[in-house]
Amino acid sequence: MTVSKRGSVGLRDRRDMSLLSTQRLPNCTVRPKDLWVTDVVLLQNVHKIAVSFTSKEICFYDILSEKNFICQYKVQGLRFTPWCLDYWSNASKPDQAILTVGDIGGQVSVLHFTSVQMYLFERRSLWTDSDSAVIVQWDDVLKGKHHCCHIVQHQAHKPAWVRKVLYLDSLEAFVSCSTEPQSSIVIGWKAKDSKRLQVTSLFTKRGVWDIDYHHELRMIATAGLDHQVLLWNAHVTAKPVYILNGHVAPVTAVCFLQKKKQLLSYSRDKVLCLWDVSSQLCIHRLDGVFPATQDDTRTLLLLIEERQLLLLTFNSVLVLLESTKEEMRPGSHEHPVTCVLYNSLFRHVISSDTGSSVICWLADTGQKVKQIHRCHGNADISTMALDGTQTRLFTAGSDGEVKVWDFNGRCLHRMNVALGKSAAISQMLLLRTSLLVMGWERMLTVFRRHSFSKSHVDPSEWKGGVHHRAEVLCAAFQPPQTLVTGSRDGEIIVWNNNTEKALRKLQLPAKHEEFKQTKRSLDTISTLSFLQGRTSAQIAKGGADLVSCGSSSLVRLWNTVHGRLLGHFMAHEAQLGSVVMNVSPCGKLLVTADRVGTIKTWDIEYYCLESNEEVVSEPPQLLRSFRPHHDGVTHLHTSFHGNHLLLLSASSDCRVALSYLPGDIIGFFGQEEQWSIMRSACVHPQQDPCNGRHPDNTAECEEMETDKKQDCGTEHRVCLGELFLT
Repeated sequence: MTVSKRGSVGLRDRRDMSLLSTQRLPNCTVRPKDLWVTDVVLLQNVHKIAVSFTSKEICFYDILSEKNFICQYKVQGLRFTPWCLDYWSNASKPDQAILTVGDIGGQVSVLHFTSVQMYLFERRSLWTDSDSAVIVQWDDVLKGKHHCCHIVQHQAHKPAWVRKVLYLDSLEAFVSCSTEPQSSIVIGWKAKDSKRLQVTSLFTKRGVWDIDYHHELRMIATAGLDHQVLLWNAHVTAKPVYILNGHVAPVTAVCFLQKKKQLLSYSRDKVLCLWDVSSQLCIHRLDGVFPATQDDTRTLLLLIEERQLLLLTFNSVLVLLESTKEEMRPGSHEHPVTCVLYNSLFRHVISSDTGSSVICWLADTGQKVKQIHRCHGNADISTMALDGTQTRLFTAGSDGEVKVWDFNGRCLHRMNVALGKSAAISQMLLLRTSLLVMGWERMLTVFRRHSFSKSHVDPSEWKGGVHHRAEVLCAAFQPPQTLVTGSRDGEIIVWNNNTEKALRKLQLPAKHEEFKQTKRSLDTISTLSFLQGRTSAQIAKGGADLVSCGSSSLVRLWNTVHGRLLGHFMAHEAQLGSVVMNVSPCGKLLVTADRVGTIKTWDIEYYCLESNEEVVSEPPQLLRSFRPHHDGVTHLHTSFHGNHLLLLSASSDCRVALSYLPGDIIGFFGQEEQWSIMRSACVHPQQDPCNGRHPDNTAECEEMETDKKQDCGTEHRVCLGELFLT
């Protein structure tokens, strides 16, 4: 069913959306030319629709009549024009239902019905109009004169218009939004023995156009005028859980795919994005296909998930999008892949996914060796790490736990990271005496190695305290004692890891106008990496030793000793948003990847090797640009396998790709045809991208306990790998 602004109702075939019939909604209150419908909602359990009009009334029509819709009730005398409606019925108690109304005066009104199977309102008089509808005065309902219906209200959005209302039955709460920053989102709870709602207001920069709710994840999505899509935990309203950057115009509509844990967002510049909630990556982007309309066009989204159909409205044009079956591609996982690592001891590749599975693969052939199911129950695995001996695997889940596994699939330790609550863990950093966990707080969570004798490990105190103003998302370590951390607001702090004290902050040079603009945009720091192979003398003279990247597709190079920015360049298109990166073990190559699956390899051997007065803005030499994935790349890892420098890339397309650097694809783990990587004793210098600068085993194990360093010999690796396979 579609309803136009002038009250024309169209019934369409649910299979091909062809128009079956049209009719006009009867309403004698106003002249036909003055009729203006603001919203419509289906009362599915009683076969009615509720329609709101600019004439400050809500009409209820019976849709089972053979010819025209019959108006049964007219609620008149509302103080403000109703703008949006939402309806919910109680499946266990069929007589109970709730109609939520948001108006242009900033008021949210909730109508509780107790006898919907018999009637919505009592016939208190014989007063009807020429439509034969029962006239109900709003004030009579407010005063409790209708025993089958009562109203509770709040005015938290005043004076802004209420743009969308939702009733969340699992929380028994009412959520609404407006374009007023101070009351962008309001959550209302009904207090006992009260005619008003207790409210909590959430702040955004420029207000919110639309909202939606995911029942299983218990997340609220908001469409922001500041071009951002925010995901909120309804119980923790101080700040959003996730920020989805990628739109370059105000976002006007959002819609969850409940079964797939994905989110659709639409912006005013006619760009439709599909997001994977667990990885916060845009996995599909559609633009250039929608009809040309005026800037103030109100676009609505209607998702028919079971048939994989999406309807969009553009004034009088209805656009139907149908999800087509993708071409059969070899999949490494059944769910989007979140992390990939290389185990040099067993010569294995290890990958994790949002379905809480970990898979081990043979790097030489791509063959699956072992799979561990439900590592964190139903929770996503967000990141992984290997200890220095390469015999222990650390996994982090969205359930707020870190688990330690051996390669027989046994869980050896459980770490209570978030004190029993869910947490968005973005990275784990394993050091010689501690494990650092981050992603959801402004402070690092630390576990001391001496506590690992217990099966359940509790966090210790980070002596450095809180120095970041936003959540810490990433970190990097440079022996013997330099630690750097990056946060959601773009701040980078250098620490002394031995004393756990903050030394300095890396600042953007304020004298450059372009950097002033960048500081206002708060570029999220998603990845940090030190540049191996650069000497202490080069760094002391001002050369770059740290690389950072984040939400703006910018890559920056820093000197951590002097706290200076030396260079920056745009690695991918700005509208694609966040990128991920990895620096090769030799420190010569930088690999970056974006949300559409494109990977680029850059030569940074001599980039920003010396300090200059001006910040370098020219990019380094681009060696290769290729696209092994059809969706966003979630993680990159580079490592030596024998004498070959390999790149591992994980993606939301459920695949893990293996490539020779700088960019020759070998294959995808799980594909039917296996490959063979030659274990040659030497490689010609022209074929070696690191020019023979391979880190030896001792350097790779610098953060291991001293008594375990000898376990990393090449002969031991082969024997243990074969033993593990047996």
